Amino acid sequence: MKKVEAIIRKTKFEEVKEALHEVGIEFITFWEVRGVGKSTEERIYRGVKYDTSTIERMMITFYCREKYLDPAIQALLQSAKTGNVGDGKIFISDIINGYRIRTGEQGDKSVYLDGEE
Repeated sequence: MKKVEAIIRKTKFEEVKEALHEVGIEFITFWEVRGVGKSTEERIYRGVKYDTSTIERMMITFYCREKYLDPAIQALLQSAKTGNVGDGKIFISDIINGYRIRTGEQGDKSVYLDGEE
């Protein structure tokens, strides 16, 4: 199993969520995050300076079998991309094991519905 974490633009969240569902990722966890990157910027609006170096993003996490990894990464790359600086990052980790608390199933079976191979 793999753990995929993606930090994406907040404006691309719905598109990314739909793209992941289309390739078989049924469950994701997400939350709003803020970060600071290399670029710092100030914007002036009606004579007032605003610091825009803190960027609003969405963090998405999901777990998948090896066979779903490449399609899921391609879905993320295509749906989250704007072509501008700050499109986000994707991180992939190996998962040693997982357990479904309700049934005690472990490994891949803990992530997917009953009957799926």
